[in-house]
This record gives sequence, structure tokens and C-alpha cells, in this order.
Amino acid sequence: MSKTPRSLSGKVAVVTGGARGIGLALSQALAREGVVVAIGDLDGTAAEAAATSLHNGSLGLALDVTDRPAFTAFLDEVEQRLGPIDILVNNAGIMHVTPLEDEDEASISRQLEINVRAVIHGTQEAMRRMRPRNTGHIVNVASLAGRAAAPGLATYCATKHAVIGLSEAVRAELRGTGVEVSVVMPGFAKTELAAGVPDLRGVPRISPEDIAALTVDALKVPKFDVWAPKRLAGVIWTGAVVPRRVREAVSRAMNSNHVKDTDATARAAYEARAAQSAPAQEEELV
Repeated sequence: MSKTPRSLSGKVAVVTGGARGIGLALSQALAREGVVVAIGDLDGTAAEAAATSLHNGSLGLALDVTDRPAFTAFLDEVEQRLGPIDILVNNAGIMHVTPLEDEDEASISRQLEINVRAVIHGTQEAMRRMRPRNTGHIVNVASLAGRAAAPGLATYCATKHAVIGLSEAVRAELRGTGVEVSVVMPGFAKTELAAGVPDLRGVPRISPEDIAALTVDALKVPKFDVWAPKRLAGVIWTGAVVPRRVREAVSRAMNSNHVKDTDATARAAYEARAAQSAPAQEEELV
């Protein structure tokens, strides 16, 4: 028997990196469900504009997720202004495309701090705020790259594998507390993050709106694994039971080995913007 979907109306959600791409689409989808959304983004002006466009009292604030004290202060302000946080979406993330042997320390540090350390901090904060109330939902946005791999994305793949491992462990820690965990695993999306990256054969790019819809479904009927598109689940689980040589041959047939042949010109604007998201603690890390 299927479960009755929960109503999200009146809940408070936080979406990091919510001013564009998947984060914006998710903020919009949540608002349509009656959720008041606190959008945090490095671009505070864009965050404010995105929140205003939702027309439901949502809030947009500047947020550098790598500045952990500021991240905590941001969540405190959200709760002071909107009420207890019911949903926290760790969506902020970046992807650099480069062979690992050529990748510089700044690129590695940025991806580790934004994609992993900030997600750990956001998850910790959500646990501390939600567990005492025995309710809440943590959503960590990972990637197909968290279950698979491709040349040119070694550091990015490592970060997304980490997010999935974190989410698996936290789900076990929160079992029986009333706090749910979901991990979202999109293939290449129609966003700036994947600009210039060759398509995977047999897996069309998915729109941010479709990713958002699947995520909202997992909030209404709690679900841990959120594959986007859903067919990715079959590809990954089948690959897990066949010999490695078969799995790698299928991966090559899907064009994953050509990710390293990304169009640098088409990707230049995104790479330049991602390079500006330097971690607040970068001087301590390099």
C-alpha cells in the first residue's frame, strides 16, 4: 500500500546555493507546496531576488557555506525570523573539470570545502536543531558521480562519494528519531555546472525542475535514494553486480571517458565564477 504524501505547507526550509540552478528550482518547487524558503547563496543580491520572486515571505541572504561560524549564524537568523527549520537542503556545490595530476591546490581545496566540509557542517547543524523536536528532513545533494566515476572529475567524484557516505551514516544515526535523510543523485543536469561537458549516451540531461520535483516527492513520502532521472538506479545497481570489466566497458560505451574532453570555451564562464568561491579558510588549507 502506498503511503499518503505528507503536506509541506507551512514548513520552513533552507536551501544553500539556492539563487540559481537546481537550488533555485527546488526553492520554487517548495514554495509551490506552501513552504517558506530561506535561500542562502554566495551572491546575496541574487538570493534576495530569488526569495522575493517566490511571493510567500521567503528570505534570501548572503551565505558563504565555507565560513562555518557564518553558516551557523545564518541558520540562527533564519530560525529567529521564520521559525524552526523543518527542511535543510545542502545544495551548494562546485565542479572543476581537469585531470587530477594537473589540478592545483586551490581547486582541490574549493571542492573539498564547499562540497564536503560545508555539507558536513550543515548536516551537523540540522541534526542539532531537528533531533530535539523529533522531526525534520535533511537533504544532501550529491550526484551520479557519487556512485560512478569519470576521468577529469576525480576530485569532484571524491567529494560526491563522501556526501553519499556521510548521508548513509547519518541516516543510521538518526534512525528512530523522526528526522529523515535523503540524498539526491542527478546525472548531468541542464545547468551551468555541466556546461561544455559531453553528454552521457542513453542518459539525457535532466532539467533542474525535474530534479526538484523528484526531491519534493521524497520529502512528501520520505525516501533516502533520490535518483534523477529514476532510470539511473537500474544502471548503477546492475553495474554493482556485474564484473568490473563489464561495468567499465558499459561506462565507456555511455561516453563517460570523454568527460575529460570538455569544451573549455563553453565552460569558461562557469569555471571563472567557481574559482571566485574561494573557501573562507583557504589560507589555512594551502
